[in-house]
Amino acid sequence: MPIQPAHDAASMPLGEHLRELRNRLLKAVGAILLITVVAALFYKQLIGFLIDPLPGCAPGQADGGDDAGRCGVISLNGLLSPFTLALKVSITAGVVAASPLWLYQLWAFVAPGLHRDEKKYTLIFLGAGIPLFLTGAAVAYWTLPTTARVLISFTPDNATNLLPVDDFLDLATRMVLVFGLSFEFPVLLVLLNLGGVISARRMADWWRGMFIAIAAFAALATPSTDPLSMLLLATPISLLYLAACAIAWYNDRRRQRTATTGPGGSPDIEASSVDLTQASLDATDDISVSRC
Repeated sequence: MPIQPAHDAASMPLGEHLRELRNRLLKAVGAILLITVVAALFYKQLIGFLIDPLPGCAPGQADGGDDAGRCGVISLNGLLSPFTLALKVSITAGVVAASPLWLYQLWAFVAPGLHRDEKKYTLIFLGAGIPLFLTGAAVAYWTLPTTARVLISFTPDNATNLLPVDDFLDLATRMVLVFGLSFEFPVLLVLLNLGGVISARRMADWWRGMFIAIAAFAALATPSTDPLSMLLLATPISLLYLAACAIAWYNDRRRQRTATTGPGGSPDIEASSVDLTQASLDATDDISVSRC
């Protein structure tokens, strides 16, 4: 269904809006289900990719070996656990892989009621937000081996650590969401600056408190106690915050230059005041008559 103009969407009755919402939801859910079915066909490859960061013990390695405290026995508990795990992995892959499609359906439903500037802001958010979220998810996946090794190192001596795959996937999902959403913070700052809520000078004045807050957030968000995982989360967010300050500074300079020179790029010339009172008009008529 094509996107209708803003004035047509504003005059649509409630029934038309509900039918539009239903069609958008059906397309989004259909895309998710289709990709979920495809992901289910490659379930073993997907689960192998997801549990690859998990340091599993080789056969006999966990029974009192030298590396027993640095690995764990990867396990599944229960008869239905393999099927539940396959279903969970397939649905998660379907939602993530179909995110561009259902995000577009959401934007296509909202876009007709937005102004031009609001459409621009939503496109900026989608264009920059999705790659940043995927980057944060990749960083989280990259730090999972270090996080797993640090957490397993707390295993007492002469003890075997069982590593249920469900628990590890829950941990990995939380880390991916936390890392991905934290990478969206600079995009939010840029959107607030574009909307005129905060200025680049104010953002720059916050740098001390912002760096402390980012470090504290990274320490709380990463489940392990090693400083490497905290730095792997805090360093990119800090760099993105500086990039957001630079973009806001450029936008403020552009906005100030536009306000000074006008939209055409040339300085605004103040028009001279014209006196159109009756006395001035009579004096002008007298001068013209005397010259005649």
